[in-house]
Amino acid sequence: MIINLISGPRNISTALMYSFAQHSKIKVVDEPFYAHYLIKTRLDHPGREETLLSMSSDQKVVINQIKDLEGKHGIVFLKNMAHHHEGLGWNYLLPMKNVLLIRDPKQLIASFAQVIPEPTLQDIGLKYEADILDYLIENGLEPAVIDSNDILANPKRGLSQLCAAIGIEFEEGMLSWSRGPIPEDGVWAKYWYKNVHRSSGFAKQKTSERPLPNHCKTLYEEALPFYTKLKACT
Repeated sequence: MIINLISGPRNISTALMYSFAQHSKIKVVDEPFYAHYLIKTRLDHPGREETLLSMSSDQKVVINQIKDLEGKHGIVFLKNMAHHHEGLGWNYLLPMKNVLLIRDPKQLIASFAQVIPEPTLQDIGLKYEADILDYLIENGLEPAVIDSNDILANPKRGLSQLCAAIGIEFEEGMLSWSRGPIPEDGVWAKYWYKNVHRSSGFAKQKTSERPLPNHCKTLYEEALPFYTKLKACT
């Protein structure tokens, strides 16, 4: 089984990866299509060169690597960013258990703007998530859609419901982890994962109340309809 988490940035996707890494039967993989995305878009993200040196940018190679891990471990959890799907053939999604993770775009954009000062609709991923939702439904699939705020409000309930939706057994150990990095972290972790490395479980960040920058208000208005569409499926 391959569990494919598709998320926007500055969400709790890394915390969820750490949570699933605690499961006794699951192997996690961190953003396997990041190099493909950087090549496709030519964007200059923090750690770009390190990322390109650390992994393949070829979709077929990456998918074969994931399948090899599935054969070895039985269950694989992929932490994927929605915007990393640009330029990919989406048919690889069809055999997987897909999970769309969303966050209030006001919180998402305010957080992301601290790292990428001029974020775009492409960067934050909500349109990609909405498009992927449509693609999966058109192909007869119903992905699980979860809001990060619902997980944070009651982690045990939220994780139990998610595990039930994708057909795996919830384990109490998924609720906490040791502080610091995990071996599966991508090389970009030092730029993005500081909050998770300081954590030992799910907790609402104080920065979630950060105000939306004035120059991002138009982006928020663009993103809100996609979030509303996805939220209706939770």
